[in-house]
Amino acid sequence: MGVEVFTADEQSEQPVDTMRWLRLARAVLEAEGVKGDAELSLVFVDEAAITDLNRRFAGKDGPTDVLSFTFHDEPAPSGRHPDHRGNGPNWTPDATEPPVLLGDVYICPAVAARNAPDHAGTYEDELALLVVHGILHLMGRDHVVAAEAEAMERREQELLGELHRKQPVGPASDGTSA
Repeated sequence: MGVEVFTADEQSEQPVDTMRWLRLARAVLEAEGVKGDAELSLVFVDEAAITDLNRRFAGKDGPTDVLSFTFHDEPAPSGRHPDHRGNGPNWTPDATEPPVLLGDVYICPAVAARNAPDHAGTYEDELALLVVHGILHLMGRDHVVAAEAEAMERREQELLGELHRKQPVGPASDGTSA
């Protein structure tokens, strides 16, 4: 089975190339050393859905751009993951076990589009940043403490430079558009 990434576009406010972000998510997981049978869901939602998730699980009013939810053997406290430690980089699930559910990353394209000009630049760059950012939270990275925030941002930029910015636009080798 290997590492599986599932994507869903559950909104209609902004265009989302789910195959492009699926490929980026797989590449990030590979770069972070995830091996064996593991699953991740990447879900693009509208502002109403992300606002509801933000209120229910992070205790915050209003929409946000990305939320990550890690699956653990024991229930994690509610709230936005990274504030709770995850599996960490270079984590390898036991190949004799059933697939490990890494977690879910929820992204709101409408918020991403609004934030892009003052943040990552373009809408596509903002979505790429949110995919990477959300996955790094699932891998145990955090940005609550300044030193951890700097390390996380550095890793985000490395991954974006290697896996997003250098990628050609157009048909990908698997026949889907990049």
